[in-house]
Amino acid sequence: MNKTLRLVLVSGTALAGVAIANLASARPAPPPPLGPAGAVTQPIPPRPPGPVSDLQQLPETRGTVQRFTLAPRGELDGFLLADGTQVHLPPHLSAQLAAAVRPGDPVSVRGYRSAAAPLIVAVAVTDTATNQSIVDRGPPAPGVAPPPPPPGIPTPGAQQTTLTGKVQTPLYGPAGDLNGAALEDGVIVRLPPPEAYQYTSLLTPGKMVTVQGWALTTAYGRVVDAQEINPASTAAPTPDR
Repeated sequence: MNKTLRLVLVSGTALAGVAIANLASARPAPPPPLGPAGAVTQPIPPRPPGPVSDLQQLPETRGTVQRFTLAPRGELDGFLLADGTQVHLPPHLSAQLAAAVRPGDPVSVRGYRSAAAPLIVAVAVTDTATNQSIVDRGPPAPGVAPPPPPPGIPTPGAQQTTLTGKVQTPLYGPAGDLNGAALEDGVIVRLPPPEAYQYTSLLTPGKMVTVQGWALTTAYGRVVDAQEINPASTAAPTPDR
């Protein structure tokens, strides 16, 4: 093979590589995740780094705490305001939240509003009646918090339950993803987001639902790690069985 032919082959190989790279870069980006009712879920900005004083630059929302919300393992993961807005805090702040805030207290919340749901991902919460504050400084060090139970294994102390109640409001995770509902009788129902979206039409205010799952009763309320949700009649709620 002479030098001229080798040069042509090398040049052709280089051009093919460039073409493949350009084709890959031209591929459309994957579509954004869908939120409730097919809405596009907007990512929430990360918690800003820096000292606590920087938190004063975050948007502030004021309101009155109506009730706590609970994670499937029974930790507090936020609360509902009287106007229906959900405020989310990570479960590792459960003890601090319980010590600083009570239902009925006025609060100042600094954090980010979700574009996909009536939700505020809080970075700081202050009880304006007592001046006690909770600040999210990031997750605890590895090994500090107990690991969650393996999939399919209930939280210790939870009991298999079937109950009926009326939905007060749907609940969302920090990314704005549907993950349960608060019932009017005070029970919190939780589902993993992929399963929760199968029940979107049921997890709406005013719907009567029958919930089957693992129920855990705590000092701050009752939470059901739901396995199944079905529509119920408008008759009086049925007792647990």
